Amino acid sequence: MTPPPTAPAAEPAVGPLVDRFGRVHRDLRVSLTDRCSLRCTYCMPAEGVPWLPGAGTLTTDELVRVAEVAVALGVAEIRLTGGEPLLRRDVVEVVRRMATLEGPAGRPEISLTTNALRLPALAEPLREAGLARVNVSLDTLDRERFRALTRRDRLDDTLAGIAAADAAGLRPIKLNAVAMRGVNDDEVTDLVAFAVERGYEMRFIEQMPLDAGHTWVRARMVTGAEILERLRGRYTLTEVPGRGSAPAQLWHVDGGPATVGVIASVTAPFCGACDRVRLTADGQLRSCLFAHAETDLRVLLRSGADDAALATAFRRCIGGKRPGHDIDDPTFLQPDRPMSAIGG
Repeated sequence: MTPPPTAPAAEPAVGPLVDRFGRVHRDLRVSLTDRCSLRCTYCMPAEGVPWLPGAGTLTTDELVRVAEVAVALGVAEIRLTGGEPLLRRDVVEVVRRMATLEGPAGRPEISLTTNALRLPALAEPLREAGLARVNVSLDTLDRERFRALTRRDRLDDTLAGIAAADAAGLRPIKLNAVAMRGVNDDEVTDLVAFAVERGYEMRFIEQMPLDAGHTWVRARMVTGAEILERLRGRYTLTEVPGRGSAPAQLWHVDGGPATVGVIASVTAPFCGACDRVRLTADGQLRSCLFAHAETDLRVLLRSGADDAALATAFRRCIGGKRPGHDIDDPTFLQPDRPMSAIGG
């Protein structure tokens, strides 16, 4: 567990994006849309949520301009998220333009988090455009359970999308599962077996209070320690050193080279090494998934602000970043926006 930083200092006016606690921000998460083709029970209600109006979301030119400013400030990785980012019609063009940006760290790595439903058609064009790799949500291998969890009968399409990403060379492929008590926690070893057999990396995520219905209950969350205990009943796990700022703690499976990751955001937060900043589809910059304050870049973009003003807005956002998300604090309040509207 990385302890939260404790010695704030003034954020710099020049150079990379460093906050008051010395954390350098190199990872920008960009939500392309809040819309999704699934209705996962831990994310949104069956009827969905009100979508952002089309005019309220950033245009491709606006997205690329924000990314260009971020890259100039030292951002080295851009992760495209949603909602479901592949629902954005010009997603290939977004990737192509962002992949050509240049900054102090060189060209950024462009990755994407997806439910994989559209990857059979888009994996190859995305790779050709410059996409490096994908993270795919896969909570279960059971078709009926998948249908109940997502409220859609699309497991075969998800598996076909993963295979298409593999065939296109979008590797490493990381599979993400939210472990839920009494729902899919009996599948953790089977999911690892599925991933290891195909050369993928399975990652388990503690369920976080980011659902649209605000129904999260800690007692129903499967902890990272419980996940590891289940895995050790079938596999020998050896901790991989050198985690750095990565959200997942990795473990070699049966001596490697295969690994499994555990993202214990609630019980073992890694805020002290966080290097991420997020841009919502409607142009709001967020320093943390659980932030309540946002920095409105859309207003700046549409009022003629220059790149220096955008860079200043980035620095102010990072300057207000808290040392941690404080989920365990009695005063914790879930953010108003659900995960689908923030972007992972």
